Formats: sequence, structure tokens, C-alpha cells
Amino acid sequence: MEISAPAPVQLDHPWRTATLVAAGVAALELVLLLIVGVALLSKPLSAHAKEAAVARATGIDKVSTRPEPKRTALARSETSVLILNGNGIAGAAATAASRLSARGYPLGETGNATRSYGRSVVMYRPGSLPEGKRLAADLGIAIVGPLDGIRPRQLHGAQLVVVLGT
Repeated sequence: MEISAPAPVQLDHPWRTATLVAAGVAALELVLLLIVGVALLSKPLSAHAKEAAVARATGIDKVSTRPEPKRTALARSETSVLILNGNGIAGAAATAASRLSARGYPLGETGNATRSYGRSVVMYRPGSLPEGKRLAADLGIAIVGPLDGIRPRQLHGAQLVVVLGT
């Protein structure tokens, strides 16, 4: 009688491979779902954050969602301007005021900005973008934006603000 070696035990389990493949596919699907979810939620969340920042900066509780007009609604003689000196040069606001007055703008007030500005800026109230662009063109200022850091009560009735930079 011959004794033979026992037959080798086969340890290949196809279910293990299938389980690993299924887990890999599920992990990939989870990553893709997270990417899609972040992409879909980021736009509304960023819009909400921007709206809250504008409301905090301007003191206006609700930001207008209507688009800015394309053409000016007010003549220069009807567009009041507040001029703030943000460059530290004595008399800069008064000089700009005389230039604007010569162009027909009624001047609200002149004063000093609360901080220093590197470049001059024209800021406008909601709905006054065309007037702000016109004023910027009149003064040769490249930057035009919505009110930032100035509350409406600080405008003393002005529609536009010029902050003079260096």
C-alpha cells in the first residue's frame, strides 16, 4: 500500500474578489456623489454668504436682486457725491470737489476716509451703477463697485462716493 500526499487544498475564494470589487465601486460612487453634492450646494451657499457680507458692510438688510440699470437715470446735476480722502494728502478731497463741481455734480460733503486706500474708488448705492461708471469716467478712476464699508446714513443723501487713493 502506497501512501500518497494529500491533495492540495484550494484556497481561492471568488467571493472575496467580488467583495473587494463591489467595495471599490461603492467607494468610487460615494466620492462622486460627494463631489456632485458639493458642486450643487456651493453656489447657493456662496451667494448667501456674499449677500450677508454685503448686508453687513452696507447696513442694508436685504440686497436687491434686480439687475442694475444699463443707462443713467439721473443727470449729473441730480447725482450727489460724497468725497472722502483716503490718500492722506491734505486738500485732495477739496481739489476733487472743485473738479466735480465744475462738471455739474452737486457735492454732498467732503471728509477723510477711515483708512488709507491704494487706488481711488467710486462706490454706488444699489441701482446707481451707470451713474457710478459715468462719475468714474469723469474723474479717470478705473475701479467702480457697490458701497463697501459705508452705511447709507453716512452718505448724507449722496448717491455716489469717491474715495481718493494714492
